[in-house]
Amino acid sequence: MKSDTENRGGRLKIRRLGVAAGAVILLLPVCAYAQSLPTPPPNGYLFSGAPFASWLDMVSATQAAQPSWMTPLVTVTPRLEQEFRFDFYDQQNATGSQGNGQHIVNYGGPGGARVEFIPAWPLEVILATPPYETATGPKGNAQGWGDWPAFLVKYRFLAANKENGDFIFTGFFQMSDPLGTPGKISNNVLTAQPTLAAGKGFGDFDVQSTVSVQIPVSALASPGNTPQVNMTNYGDPILWNTAFQYHFMQYFWPELEVNYEYWPNGEHIGLNQVMLTPGIIFGRFKIGQDSPTRAVNLIFGVGYQVAVTQNPVIQNNLVATARLTF
Repeated sequence: MKSDTENRGGRLKIRRLGVAAGAVILLLPVCAYAQSLPTPPPNGYLFSGAPFASWLDMVSATQAAQPSWMTPLVTVTPRLEQEFRFDFYDQQNATGSQGNGQHIVNYGGPGGARVEFIPAWPLEVILATPPYETATGPKGNAQGWGDWPAFLVKYRFLAANKENGDFIFTGFFQMSDPLGTPGKISNNVLTAQPTLAAGKGFGDFDVQSTVSVQIPVSALASPGNTPQVNMTNYGDPILWNTAFQYHFMQYFWPELEVNYEYWPNGEHIGLNQVMLTPGIIFGRFKIGQDSPTRAVNLIFGVGYQVAVTQNPVIQNNLVATARLTF
């Protein structure tokens, strides 16, 4: 059993690493710009001519310079996307000493119903609404808005399309704001999450992977707990998600994701959990056109997460997604 001093030291080290990762994500664009600025679209970073058409031309050029894989069900893709997205989670928490036994239905997924867009080469911004959740189980029944994934920003450091190597390296930064909804729907913790993501294609097969740390910044009080207790209980979980994906017959993208989480501190200290997520995504089905060079596409998919480690926090989870690219 670690002492409080050791735990505080471990939390401090994790947060320093998180801050360092965030600094790398913020500074690497400067280095990338100075050393090997990618070729921007013909109209550069600013709109010229008709603003909407100019913006779409820039988006097309940005995406043409990267791999054309499908965004996985759970793993956040290192690719820059432009789409409306809605996910659905039906999650059963484990009933052991780590899980709370709650059954949570999440409309919007952890990322909320969201719009993803590319404002400039090579950036992406994700804006989302809070997901709506219902919870039933031994901790009581509740419903309401889940924690708000306020924004996520991506910066693509390196990329090559299929004809030039089929790889990508990207940095993310996300903030999630607690809304304090009771019934274990809210974590009651404001978090910052720096992430590094990479991917490589091998013909019709690709691997996409992310590693991140969730750093508590501040917290709300909850029944029986002060803000400081909630921050301490949350810890600094480290997440590593990897998706193995195959593409065949134009519209079929079967995949297997490995979702790993480790708690170096907090109420789950020392626990690590591995979820396997087999699934399939269908798309891109063209349903319209928003410019001469850009199609509007429909994408949908489904998968099932299951815990493969002992004493998990989450036992299983049905995942579904629907997306409209533009």
